[in-house]
Amino acid sequence: MRSGRRVWNAIAAGEGGTIDENPPLVAIYHGVRDRAEQLGRAVAAAGYGVHLLSPPIGGLRPWLDCCFDLVVINPFLEWQDPVEFVRLVRTVAARRPLLVLSDRESFDERMIALNGGADDAIGWTRNLPELLARMAGLLRRSRIAAGQLGAGDLRIDLIDRRVERAGRPIRLPLREFDLLANLARVPDRPISRAALLKAVWRIDFDPGTNRVEVHMSRLRAKIDRGFAWPMLRTVKGQGYTLCSRPDEAAYPHALPDFAPLFGAS
Repeated sequence: MRSGRRVWNAIAAGEGGTIDENPPLVAIYHGVRDRAEQLGRAVAAAGYGVHLLSPPIGGLRPWLDCCFDLVVINPFLEWQDPVEFVRLVRTVAARRPLLVLSDRESFDERMIALNGGADDAIGWTRNLPELLARMAGLLRRSRIAAGQLGAGDLRIDLIDRRVERAGRPIRLPLREFDLLANLARVPDRPISRAALLKAVWRIDFDPGTNRVEVHMSRLRAKIDRGFAWPMLRTVKGQGYTLCSRPDEAAYPHALPDFAPLFGAS
């Protein structure tokens, strides 16, 4: 049996191609835990990384700390408005693909998802192979699956691990490249220190060191020094952000608090 990585490469890269050595991370939310775990196992078996998102009863802010490449959600639950939920998740996903699934074969639910901002929608109960194919298609069409990221005058090649700003090549070691790539997946949005530790070093706890701060300082010296304006900024209380425009460098985005929609006390 082929390894998960080879399966992913075969699906997403097409004929003979390969992509980044690490498979894309798929974030999954389903209000029924058994369904979420069932879907997560199937997605992992297809060669993707999987992150099961926590229920958004207290708001969507914790979801911002997940450095995912594709998000899959089921918004059709009794305790939430599906239209508003899809729109808010669209905001969190930013440029990354959003796939909405329904437990039913419902044309109306698919239209709600697409009109709310989803990139694709499907009923998955009996269509798991099609769901996986649609996920691969979304990633294939996205810049992340194509191996390219960019913000402003910054360009990142995920396959050859090359970085340019305003046409000037910038050499980065492994950790600094991974930090920059994770920030570039969601430009103009802060990513917390904890999320970067998990995404870059695979650490789920605070090790009590300043490794993120040290690497960010080195990264700033290479990405910002000698250019007209700084792209890498610290957002107090929220983490770090990669700004795509000079005005964003002065006023990086902070998402609104979504908790009231979900009835948090």
